[in-house]
Amino acid sequence: MTNNDKLYKLIFNASVLLAVFAAGITAVTTFTGAAQIITASASAVCLFAIALAAFCGWKDYRSLNLLTDALNNSNTDNLFAISTPATKPVVQALMSYTTSVEGKTEAIGDKISELSLQFQLLQRQKKNSEAVIYSIRDIVIVTDAFDRVIMVSSAAADFFGFDVEQSYLKPIGELVSDENFVSLMARSRHGRVGHVKHEVTFDGDVDGRIFDCIISCVKDDKDLISGVVAVAHDITREKELAKTKNDFVSHVSHELKTPLASINGYAEMLVDGEAKNEDDVKQFATVIQTQAQRLNRLIEDILNISRIESGLTKIDKHPVSVAVLIADAVEMIKSYAAEKDITIVEPHSIICDQVCADKDMITQVIINLLSNAVKYTPQGGQVTISCDVNDVDHLVCVAVSDTGVGIGADAIEHVFDKFYRVEENKKYAKGTGLGLNLVKQIVEKIHEGTVSVTSKPDEGSRFEFTLPLESAAISQTV
Repeated sequence: MTNNDKLYKLIFNASVLLAVFAAGITAVTTFTGAAQIITASASAVCLFAIALAAFCGWKDYRSLNLLTDALNNSNTDNLFAISTPATKPVVQALMSYTTSVEGKTEAIGDKISELSLQFQLLQRQKKNSEAVIYSIRDIVIVTDAFDRVIMVSSAAADFFGFDVEQSYLKPIGELVSDENFVSLMARSRHGRVGHVKHEVTFDGDVDGRIFDCIISCVKDDKDLISGVVAVAHDITREKELAKTKNDFVSHVSHELKTPLASINGYAEMLVDGEAKNEDDVKQFATVIQTQAQRLNRLIEDILNISRIESGLTKIDKHPVSVAVLIADAVEMIKSYAAEKDITIVEPHSIICDQVCADKDMITQVIINLLSNAVKYTPQGGQVTISCDVNDVDHLVCVAVSDTGVGIGADAIEHVFDKFYRVEENKKYAKGTGLGLNLVKQIVEKIHEGTVSVTSKPDEGSRFEFTLPLESAAISQTV
């Protein structure tokens, strides 16, 4: 306590005592009938004491007003300076309480900041997760413990036809019309099955696609089911390829067995001495040779495609004449065409333009196209090979047309696929479905050309491929 505080307290106490003393004197003198002067003196002392007490009270009141203003203005630096002895205990209690509250407020503020940062982090993680799920090309749907959608991929929204923004917390049954799929997700959650896999087709899918559907339960840290994740991957293409490969194995096995059976049969006849003369021997040997060549072509086709796809093909590109390539191919296919009395019409004019190409490979391309045309052209038909130069695009265009059975519109887009054979045309000829794929691989992948086909059932087909002219090919590599 400062000296001023002590003095002020002493004056205050003295004023109180004087007031009490004066009041006592007034009472005694009035009771005993003392002189009026004593009464007057006592009254004066009493009034002075009352005035002094009133002054002290006013000072306390003024101090309280100043304290109130300071607190309203959040100015707590000089509270003790404006306090009085009567108000100082209040200030001390207030400052103690304020210090305690400030400490708690600071702790609460720190906790709020920490929670805010955690919330922002969770929000970013949620947005990142949503972005990842949304960008997945498979059908992905994530539901909560009440079968409400919380995340979906864009592929799922497109497939089932709903808006991603409006799907949040919607019951999955309202968004997905396929009851079987919805039931699978519900059974997975209720049955607490951790991971199930189904092969499904969806109702309303006009394409009839096949999906590999994996459904997994999401569990929290208490091992309670908090949701379900369903991922459906389109395996239609894989199924088709698997079927095609199985068909290929079956076809190749048959194609291999046929020439081998002929070779083995005629070889046994020779060994058993069934050839009575030189003509018989020559006939048997010719059959064996023909079937061996057929077998060799089949094996070569398989190996060539494998080498091209694996990048192991040895390429020997040189400037070669298109006319020479056509002439060589026609010469090699003439005997095959003659067996069916099919006429091969060659170009009227000799094209001298050269292309930078692997001679053997391009010759194989032309042979495959001619062979295919002869194979699917009825007895006595016609196969035409033509060649033109496109000076604008610096290309040589070689086309093979026939008067054969043609190809349906639904099959044209698949004719260059590996192992593919037109179902309607299988009865006309045997094959492995490798020839046209090999053509596409050689022209497009190795020689940077193009291959195309136009056809109509019963009106024949026209296969066409282009190659860059030698000058264009050279300029592209410089």
